[in-house]
Amino acid sequence: MSIRRSLARILLSLTAIAVQAQMPPAVQSPEVQPDGKVTFRILLPGTKAVLLNFEGDAKPSPMTRDDSGLWSITVGPLDPDIYGYVFIADGVFLLDPNNPSIKPNLIQPQNMVAVSGPTPQLWDVAAVPHGVLHRHFFKSAVVGDQRDFYVYTPPGFDPKAKTKYPVFYLLHGYSDAADGWTAVGMANVILDNLIAQGKVKPMIVVMPLGYGTPEMIKLKWAVWGHPDVRQQNFEGFRKSLLTEVMPMVESAYPVSTKREDRAIAGLSMGGSESLLTGLNNLDKFAYVGSFSAGGLGDDFAAAFPSLDAKQASQLRTLWIACGTSDGLIEPNRKFKAWLKSKDIAFTDIETPGAHTWMVWRRNLINFTPLLFTGK
Repeated sequence: MSIRRSLARILLSLTAIAVQAQMPPAVQSPEVQPDGKVTFRILLPGTKAVLLNFEGDAKPSPMTRDDSGLWSITVGPLDPDIYGYVFIADGVFLLDPNNPSIKPNLIQPQNMVAVSGPTPQLWDVAAVPHGVLHRHFFKSAVVGDQRDFYVYTPPGFDPKAKTKYPVFYLLHGYSDAADGWTAVGMANVILDNLIAQGKVKPMIVVMPLGYGTPEMIKLKWAVWGHPDVRQQNFEGFRKSLLTEVMPMVESAYPVSTKREDRAIAGLSMGGSESLLTGLNNLDKFAYVGSFSAGGLGDDFAAAFPSLDAKQASQLRTLWIACGTSDGLIEPNRKFKAWLKSKDIAFTDIETPGAHTWMVWRRNLINFTPLLFTGK
């Protein structure tokens, strides 16, 4: 071997050692323990304070720092579920650099961590037949933007079926994109498992983008102080769904156009959109569900001008759910009180939990078996 080649190898080795010396130590985060506790870690030597903002907690929790600048915290034990979280370092939101599992969001993405239990959950992928997710793009003449929607077709889907499939329009919440119910809510996995168990009728599920104006996202959380934009959002979404998305779905898929074969439900903003769309179009929907509805306002008579007990009797299911620790529980209770004053029947669901996906996944699990039963 030449002296030049030997010197080159020595130089490369020294360079590698120097690089490794500068690399931070490997950090395991999150670490899910067998008892359901989870430890989160992040290396930030020059940071004064780091908090863990964990889905479902009332406020962020302070993390502790060791001599190397490694911040950590252990939470739990936690119930089996999928949880979102993000770090707050000196007031700045940071994703966990050691966790590739991302909870997508148009305003504040987070990480996700799954905690398993002794038995699989309905949002866990199982050895059952799986449906297919289809993504569609179109230019909305109503809203004036390019947008998308997702369609779930069930296992064994027959595109040439003589018997038309029932269709369920499933709406996301504020700050989510059209993939919210699949990327975070695991709706397609839940449907796969419920269909395999014989608890849900095979159906086509349509998940559209839920914004009726781009201003809804441009203004971020301040938008809820703009009732005019909120109203434009609800009206634009409803018009786009009825005149653009539904006709496209009905031309591309073998779905029934009977009202008895159509359902609509959603979470938070999507819960209000489901109520406003479904209850004002009872000729098109026989099943309406609302999960933690937000942004509906207090003038229910103006929002539902023709809704009375006789009109509502056409519904096969009106299902209104909210977590008891959710900040929207009181507005939801006011709406339910108004329905009672009008003698409008509905299913009242209040469960433990806050404004979180842990509540909404369970809402979906409990709502979908009620659909298209013929009752």
